[in-house]
Amino acid sequence: MTGLSPTALVPILVLLLLLGIDTWIYADARERLKRGDPVAFSFGSLRVETPQAWFLGSLILWVVFFPLYLTATGRNPFR
Repeated sequence: MTGLSPTALVPILVLLLLLGIDTWIYADARERLKRGDPVAFSFGSLRVETPQAWFLGSLILWVVFFPLYLTATGRNPFR
């Protein structure tokens, strides 16, 4: 058998999907910042407002930052 097995491809595809979503978050946040409508979130001393901060947050803790970004932009998936 040559190449990767389908079982080995699943984590790679998931990683690529997450990186694609993180890249979309960065591009969308950057575009909103250019338009003068930055995406910002604060909780106590934590403040996320730059495209780079959104990208890094979603890269490190995607399960928290992706829904948070959607909510902060008005695209609430939980409505």
